Amino acid sequence: MNFFEHQAQARRNSGRLLLLFALAVIAIVAVLDALVLVATGSVRGVLWCTLLTLAVIALASLYRIASLRGGGEVVAVQMGGTEVPADTRDPALRRLRNVVEEIAIASGVPMPRLYVLEQENGINAFAAGYSPADAAIAVTRGSLQRLNRDELQGVIAHEFSHILNGDMRLNIRLMGVLFGILMISLIGKRVLLHLSAGSRIGGRRGLGPISIVLVIGVTGIVVGSIGVFFGRLIKAAVSRQREVLADASAVQFTRQTQGLAGALKKIGGLAEGSQLADRASAEEVSHMLFGEGLGFSRWFATHPPLVERIQRLEPSFRTEQLQRLRGTWFANPPDGLAEDRALGLARSDVPGVDALAPAAVATVTSRLRVDPRQVAAQVATPADDDYQQAIRLAGTLSPQLRELARDREAAQPLLLALLLDADPAVAVLQRQAVQAQLGASVVTRLQAMADGPLHGLSRALRLPLAALAFPALRMAPRPQLRAFVQCIEALVHADGRISLFEYCLSRLLQVQVLAALDPSRHPHFGRRKTTGVRQELSTLLAVVARAGNLGDEAAARRAYLAGLQRILPHDHLPMRRRRPACWRWMRCGRRWMRSIRWPSSCWWKR
Repeated sequence: MNFFEHQAQARRNSGRLLLLFALAVIAIVAVLDALVLVATGSVRGVLWCTLLTLAVIALASLYRIASLRGGGEVVAVQMGGTEVPADTRDPALRRLRNVVEEIAIASGVPMPRLYVLEQENGINAFAAGYSPADAAIAVTRGSLQRLNRDELQGVIAHEFSHILNGDMRLNIRLMGVLFGILMISLIGKRVLLHLSAGSRIGGRRGLGPISIVLVIGVTGIVVGSIGVFFGRLIKAAVSRQREVLADASAVQFTRQTQGLAGALKKIGGLAEGSQLADRASAEEVSHMLFGEGLGFSRWFATHPPLVERIQRLEPSFRTEQLQRLRGTWFANPPDGLAEDRALGLARSDVPGVDALAPAAVATVTSRLRVDPRQVAAQVATPADDDYQQAIRLAGTLSPQLRELARDREAAQPLLLALLLDADPAVAVLQRQAVQAQLGASVVTRLQAMADGPLHGLSRALRLPLAALAFPALRMAPRPQLRAFVQCIEALVHADGRISLFEYCLSRLLQVQVLAALDPSRHPHFGRRKTTGVRQELSTLLAVVARAGNLGDEAAARRAYLAGLQRILPHDHLPMRRRRPACWRWMRCGRRWMRSIRWPSSCWWKR
């Protein structure tokens, strides 16, 4: 099953969620109506009770969904997460950033925002968000202290699989929906809490009204327990199988089972396990966690049994081994960073902030002949060698380039410098556009980067480097970010033609950066049929066909028609003609001139 099929399965789980939610609502309404009918004997009272109950559940769900519209960052902060700064010098946090960056490049997912749950000593983590563009990954302090690099990599890869498989959007919607059916119980608890405070103040006066309020509170808790029951049942039904798939995907990312299996063994062998101290928050996000956050019975468990998960990775593992590990670690708890040094995973002899990063490897410059059918078959089903090559690419990036990509102030000049044309005449126009849009200081910085750390950078590293800069880019104010995207468009069109790299970078900025400004409105990919995106497919095929047949328009047209026949066999969409170079220069020049906020001193502004 590839990633697209995983996403389709997640959408089917959404249908199951709606069915169970409807059953929960019907059960709550039916019980409350029965109580009202017994107490009053009034059919009108039953009708009002039904309407009021439905209104409370609906409004509570809508309120919670609205409060989560900010995406993964909101969930992480509400859980008490502290964001990991890009320039951290803490060895554990630096190791975490390096691991996440490597897997982001390997999986083709934009670098998520990172948070640490500082007060949690158990080993756990979660990924939250509406889409990869606004994803956030949070890990507990216990994970950083107890796990070595391979184990931490296995946990992070597990969370990345939730991002790729389309689980996050379902998880965050589940939080909002379940809040509604839990509201009756919360109201009952709140009523009893205020009643207890009021009775201490008022003494024995007004026992009649207090008794009525007491009955209302107890009824709310009892009936609300139906919502709690269904809420836990829904999370268990939706989550358990996806955790098995996430473990399998994590092995794909890391190319080994020891890391993930080691993390699961430490959960079972340490007293803290994967439990979260904040049980109220753990209840709400239990279906999103790497390990069981509350320790429910098997029927309500959101994860498969721990030993079963380990045995899927190491078939020879037995429960007795876990007992021995508990005895060993009770006397001497593991230290993740110390294990790194003992296993040779930490390059402690190399100074600098990237001391825990893997050794850089030489870039491969040879050209390979590939079978197009083989390439198409690998889409959404990456193999071990694909991840290995991606991690090699991550290791090839110099520490200086990584630091620039993480720096909020350097991210924009870095991406602009990647687009600087080799033709001096075009580069002059590009620098003028940047100066008019963003100022002379940005021009100075981008030129210094182009002449310095970016000089001689391999083409294969340009998009991975750009992806590492996206998190820092998202922190810019909205007006500044929109002005930057306009400046990118001006640079792309400065020479009257668009290269494949320019096209990809422009699209990635639209999808992975601008979409993060309003995550809840971000389009849910995979829901539209191919017939609904004819023009988009035509544009994509035309770009790829021309990139693969440079200078041969006839061959590009044949490639375009062959691709179109496979995707839309019943449609006839002519390949857009290439305009003459002079026409393209004039059109792009007019667009470029209009897009730039030129100083009022320019002669054409007078």
